Amino acid sequence: MEHAGFDAAFAKLAEGYSEGAYEGRRFGLTVRRSADGRRNSLFARELAGTDIVSFNLYRVASDKTLLKPCEMSAEKVVAFVLDFRPDP
Repeated sequence: MEHAGFDAAFAKLAEGYSEGAYEGRRFGLTVRRSADGRRNSLFARELAGTDIVSFNLYRVASDKTLLKPCEMSAEKVVAFVLDFRPDP
């Protein structure tokens, strides 16, 4: 997976459950990271709607990641991670 800002934006998301906004809509999301940082996941659900964002992210080498969206496009996943704004 090649996207300069994706890794930095994903790293800023707090582990566990949090809420925030994406495209003017409220989402609740859960981020999980393995102890070694190689296996990561995100599941987000629109709080007042039906939209979801879900993916697994594997770090297969120090400079490579493998993004596995769950039944959606990689573009949707990347856009969500880049533009999601968590509550303060």
